[in-house]
Amino acid sequence: MTETGIALELSGVTKTYRISQGLFGGSKPLRALDNISLQLRKGEVLGLVGESGCGKSTLAKVLLGLEQPTNGEVHVYGQPFASHDRKWIARRIQPIFQDPYSSLNPRKTVREIITLPLRVHDVVESREWDKEVGGMLDLVGLPQRLIDASPSQMSGGQRQRVAIARALIMRPKVVICDEPTSALDVSVQSQILNLLMDLRDELGLTYLFISHNLAVVEHIASRVAVMYLGRVVEQAPADRIFDAPKHPYASALLDSILTPDPSLGVPDVNMDGNFPNPVEPPSGCTFHPRCPSATALCSRKRPEPVDQDSGFVTCHLHDPAHQGEMA
Repeated sequence: MTETGIALELSGVTKTYRISQGLFGGSKPLRALDNISLQLRKGEVLGLVGESGCGKSTLAKVLLGLEQPTNGEVHVYGQPFASHDRKWIARRIQPIFQDPYSSLNPRKTVREIITLPLRVHDVVESREWDKEVGGMLDLVGLPQRLIDASPSQMSGGQRQRVAIARALIMRPKVVICDEPTSALDVSVQSQILNLLMDLRDELGLTYLFISHNLAVVEHIASRVAVMYLGRVVEQAPADRIFDAPKHPYASALLDSILTPDPSLGVPDVNMDGNFPNPVEPPSGCTFHPRCPSATALCSRKRPEPVDQDSGFVTCHLHDPAHQGEMA
């Protein structure tokens, strides 16, 4: 594997599905990913946030080789996905899923669950499997006595540690964390987050951390990308996003975070309407029907990314070429 400063790179990635409109309605395109371009730098945590239906899970499937992009390219450490099969991708990128209650086979023991990737990829001799599994249990903080336990005998936090061990047994370089703590008790979430950060430092991992929980993303991410209807509308260092978001949608998301101060009450999110139908997206900027700062230009013209503060924002408000038209 060629070592570069960029662990994972997406260039113009689009994913379009055909959605049936009924017996006589034919089908219409649904663009789940719309020209996504991102870079994950080696060793960083990129937080990916947005409402349900914005395309986060589709992006994860593309990065895991479970879906093929309609257009665009994905590279891991400089190597293109298109030139390799799913096994090649799986040795370099592994997932940690949301729900440890459904992502682990209840009929298998911990030993069998963690060993499975070694069996499939045949990268370690069978006589070494127990040694590898024991090492992973130590790494994720599980006692060796659980090696022959089944998931039903374990707590949610223990199950998620098993899922993490299974993901790391292949020694991947990139880990896709898809809401890895949302199904856990609040008291356990911080333990798993701290474990993930310790493992990143110890194993030199790079994380794409997908979540709708902005408080978790603020805690763990070094950079943040905000998605809306298949597009990345803003990407910047985490502290800049949380201190001074540029895109109106990013601002609305941050305004929706409940504060620990009860005197401030429930936040008022300044965002009209519901999430639009992705099969029939709005013209121009797809956020304009809900945007408090929208002008006539926003409904007519699709915005392009504009470089801003070590990142970019996809909004006419910050595009010098259209400042005169925004009045």
